Amino acid sequence: MIVISDMMGTLTTGSPFLGMVDWVKHNQSKWLARWYLAKVTPAYLLAKNGWIDWQEWGQRLMIDSLAYIKNADEEKLHHVSEWIVEHNLWKQRREDVVTRLVKHREDGAQVYIASSSVEPFIAPFAKRIGAHVIGTPVKIVDGRVQLAGELVANRKKIEQVLSRLGVDRVDFAYGDTEQDIPLLEHADHPVAVYPDKNLKVVALERGWEIIGDTPKYG
Repeated sequence: MIVISDMMGTLTTGSPFLGMVDWVKHNQSKWLARWYLAKVTPAYLLAKNGWIDWQEWGQRLMIDSLAYIKNADEEKLHHVSEWIVEHNLWKQRREDVVTRLVKHREDGAQVYIASSSVEPFIAPFAKRIGAHVIGTPVKIVDGRVQLAGELVANRKKIEQVLSRLGVDRVDFAYGDTEQDIPLLEHADHPVAVYPDKNLKVVALERGWEIIGDTPKYG
């Protein structure tokens, strides 16, 4: 059995960006950390109020924050990733969904976290639940962390999943936003997790399982 889960919003309500800023604060400069937060506040307000796309803004923020790691090497990138998970993503995990994935694994399933987040940021989280990782790859060039391929988002996510695993469908899939619909459509048992408005409409229309209450979406 193959189980695929999105990460951000599905397995955690945390933020790679805020985890990164926290790392900067404790390992590089408190002043830089404050500056990074102040710099993104106007765009945050726009995204929070729906004037710009929340998902796309968050993905861009994560990519831009890779530049905060000065004189990067593999050891430092590993340290940053562990910090982000330990101090942010894992603390804000959705325990109900994480428990489901752990149960799948204990029952013998292959469990994968498929996310647009960069793979180093996913790996420490995945290790905690015994899952594999399918994310956006990165490389280190002249002390800078850069993307090494396309962002694994929207339809690209399910393309990567099916290609890497050599299958046409999966058994279970978990996602929380409209972007995850292509992934959920390729599962025998799709699960909408605390779904956004558009995903909730689709999930209700198609009779998909829903975990988590989102009353503001009707």
